[in-house]
Amino acid sequence: MNTRNIGNTRRSVLGGLLAGASIPVLAACSTGITSLDGQGTGGGAGGGSSAGGITIGTANFTENQILGHLYATVLEAVGVKTTVRANLGTREILIPALRGGDIDLLPEYQGALLHYLDAKATATEEGEMQNALAIALPAGLQVLPYGRAEDSDAFAVTRETAEKYGLTTLADLKKQNGRLVLGAAPEVKKRVVGVVGLKEVYGVEFREFKSLDSSGPLVKGALKKGDVDVANLFTTDTDIVAEGWVVLTDPKNLVPGQHIVPLIADRKADSAVRRALARLGNTLTTEALTELNRQVDKDKKDPDDVARTWATAHGLTKK
Repeated sequence: MNTRNIGNTRRSVLGGLLAGASIPVLAACSTGITSLDGQGTGGGAGGGSSAGGITIGTANFTENQILGHLYATVLEAVGVKTTVRANLGTREILIPALRGGDIDLLPEYQGALLHYLDAKATATEEGEMQNALAIALPAGLQVLPYGRAEDSDAFAVTRETAEKYGLTTLADLKKQNGRLVLGAAPEVKKRVVGVVGLKEVYGVEFREFKSLDSSGPLVKGALKKGDVDVANLFTTDTDIVAEGWVVLTDPKNLVPGQHIVPLIADRKADSAVRRALARLGNTLTTEALTELNRQVDKDKKDPDDVARTWATAHGLTKK
């Protein structure tokens, strides 16, 4: 039976899970705290079993919520009970929660996850990143085979801004150092694929950084209005094409490949789970994921309904 907790905004579940613990959780990597409530001691080891059900966590943006519900749908089809805790936040919350047992599984992105675990990682090819992840992951966690679908970070400007400043690549931003405003999710200010990497790799410095959201209505609205000059978006965001925005190319490969990859606790990674998620990964394409994003963001459909409808249409709800 499905016991999903669906949410497009932060829900009361976070209030209970994070009450009084937001500061410890955000400091999890340095303090050793590995649970949403600050009490965990790390993930379990040994043989995995999904017999007791799986709790899936998702990040705080549309696509990750859709992926979480896709995971739930294909797992339910093979008899695994699931709960989806949607919109929990960033990796700084999700990874400790996974290690601590508050969640068991989450949809991840190869390159972004690798850079989170190892800021000095240089792997960019899918197979190399998969190997690097296996080494960098904390004990008790593992990545399953990555899927066909990919969604990378992108730095976009309006066509007017591109023409005004002669922008076609990320390297071109350096010519406007101290003049432009970057809009992105708050964590991008401290990430390699963000302000840190743009400065280190391309020598780019912005006049201002505006903390907004992850390829969501805030950052896209700011780009439209001219409140920001550059926006950090996702390549599967259909507004990029619809609005005619210019994605700046990345000649120095700052942004790594970002194939979708399930990140799971060893304690739940049994053969039924592996097979179901591999089947989904082999079926879901970048184009299909982009369309699912459009249905939720533009048509205002529920992520759960969109995921279930797509999975059923592609034969993924049959045993």
